[in-house]
Amino acid sequence: MEFSLTEEHLMIRDAARDFAQTELFPGVIERDEKQEFPKELVRKMGDLGFMGIMVDPKYGGSGMDTISYVLIMEELSKIDASASVIVSVNNSLVCYGLEKYGTEAQKEKYLTKLATGEFVGAFCLSEPEAGSDATSQKTTAIDMGDHYIVNGTKNWITNGGRSDVYLVIAQTDREKGHRGINAFIVEKGMPGFDIGPKENKLGIRGSDTHTLQFNDVKVPKENRIGEDGFGFKFAMKTLSGGRIGIAAQALGIASGAYELALKYSKERKAFGTEICNHQAIAFKLADMVTEIEAARMLVMKAAWDKDQDNNYDFSSAMAKLYASKVAMEQTVEAVQIHGGNGFVKEYHVERLMRDAKITQIYEGTSEIQKIVISRTVLKD
Repeated sequence: MEFSLTEEHLMIRDAARDFAQTELFPGVIERDEKQEFPKELVRKMGDLGFMGIMVDPKYGGSGMDTISYVLIMEELSKIDASASVIVSVNNSLVCYGLEKYGTEAQKEKYLTKLATGEFVGAFCLSEPEAGSDATSQKTTAIDMGDHYIVNGTKNWITNGGRSDVYLVIAQTDREKGHRGINAFIVEKGMPGFDIGPKENKLGIRGSDTHTLQFNDVKVPKENRIGEDGFGFKFAMKTLSGGRIGIAAQALGIASGAYELALKYSKERKAFGTEICNHQAIAFKLADMVTEIEAARMLVMKAAWDKDQDNNYDFSSAMAKLYASKVAMEQTVEAVQIHGGNGFVKEYHVERLMRDAKITQIYEGTSEIQKIVISRTVLKD
């Protein structure tokens, strides 16, 4: 067992940390308040290779491993979870799905631009009546021979208004159930494809979240990903990797809140001494760092499983379940350690607390992760 990072991993982590501190940190409060998508920062993350971290260099990617991806996600998420979720969706759901299951023509046309950050991608699975129950797709794609006609609604779509490429899951043959579902590449600007208003959210407010409408959208047959009926399997396989990204995001939110709380506890005085010297605060910090380190081990194990080509459905579900729980609990503790200042935006921990909640919901709720975990346990 090897618990130390390589020199390359340390360099990647430090580069991400430097970018987060120097580029993401200035203006992060303002972006949160204004719900402002960090367009220029996304371009810079593309220049650094953060938008195609694990993509083969022949398609414009950085060719890094999943451990590197986790390290980058954690550092970005310590500062700005809105920026990190843009990276996560583009990498885990869109680039991965296209590179793993797309045709060579699809990779040349779309992946090469997504991996460099020239394009931004979105993954469109959730619907008003098909969130956790992904088999209940109401969006339809009718086979017309050389193309499909897509109709339906997708909601809670990250990067929804800013993407150039959308991977859309739709039902082609309802009688076949989940075996009648397909995945399609839809481009912004296709006739009949409309973007609804931006959602006004509790957290990750700089992230662009929209409802999408498809009204007789003509999608060429060559834009279908995989064989007919592969769509549901495509979505589930892709989401397993996505869980690693969101687990890393949750880890970053938690560790960012802990670092702020630790620093504050060494500066703030009460009853004649720094508050870190009071056992009530010292024990909070001890619990925080222990649970964060436990979450880190689960996240790293899931990333390692993926890099080793092991089945990572189980480990990624555990990583996301636990890391998101830790993020929620430890950001609350960070606010508590800050006292009244924790309720004030300039101290950042209140934003991290708001951002933490979504990690228990998107890309599979905590309850869905427990279903995945329990099924694996009971099957053994």
